[in-house]
Amino acid sequence: MDEWSASLTSEKGLAPSTVRGYQGTVRLFSEYLIDPRYDWVLACEEQFGTYPVAICHEWNTIPHLQDYEGNPEARPFTREELQMFLDFADDQVERAQRSGRKGSLAAYRDATLFKVIYGWGLRRTETSKLDLVDFGRNPKAPQFGRYGTLNVRYGKAKKGQPPRRRNVLSVMDWAVESVEDYVVNVRPRFGFPDQPALWVTERGGRLRPGSINDRFEEYRDALGLPKELSPHSLRHSYVTHQTEDGVDRMFIQQQVGHECDSSMAIYTHVSNDFTNTSLQNALAPAFAGV
Repeated sequence: MDEWSASLTSEKGLAPSTVRGYQGTVRLFSEYLIDPRYDWVLACEEQFGTYPVAICHEWNTIPHLQDYEGNPEARPFTREELQMFLDFADDQVERAQRSGRKGSLAAYRDATLFKVIYGWGLRRTETSKLDLVDFGRNPKAPQFGRYGTLNVRYGKAKKGQPPRRRNVLSVMDWAVESVEDYVVNVRPRFGFPDQPALWVTERGGRLRPGSINDRFEEYRDALGLPKELSPHSLRHSYVTHQTEDGVDRMFIQQQVGHECDSSMAIYTHVSNDFTNTSLQNALAPAFAGV
């Protein structure tokens, strides 16, 4: 148990929360085996001449001591940084068009892609694997037309399991307008009508996650933004900004595909103003009339 846990940290470099999750799985299985309500102890003695024992204890497993366990360097965009980044991406389209050089279609595609990552709270790989047919209607939001919901078919999978699907509801009208404009007016100009991918390259292939990284870093560095910002920061920003705007936490959790609320802490970095306001609201009833 000690050697296995050490290898997860030192050799595979897994995060403490991930290692603790693996250890928790082993703990639950071993507790099931030795539970007197079942006959596994007797069965093991008959079959193997020995019996199972608990191997996960307080001294050889990682305790859960704090709510936030994400990378301390990872953070979302501030709203000002996000606006600056998206505006810069839009400016690259106009700059390419004015200069008459090749690449304006790709620049338009990437500007829209970054808005989709933020607007639907997606991971980079989830975004790269989107197809045109993944958008659909939401009867409760007819104003979004055929872009009322997004079917994410390649969500992050658990080890040994297939990708997890989820439907993400559209909530930002400007993001819907952006992707609709791209699909109707820009994507057809790439050609390749038989290509199902939402994001196509100039050679007719599907845009790869590495290309998303390259473009993001190019824009980030041109703006002089911090190096710790990555495409995943756009997903963090979706969670943080939605939280600050008062959106129900359970709804956000379902949108981004988290199974438990504790995972949300890694994605949420609300501002001090929001924290102070929330604290004041929480304490107001207790001090009413004082």
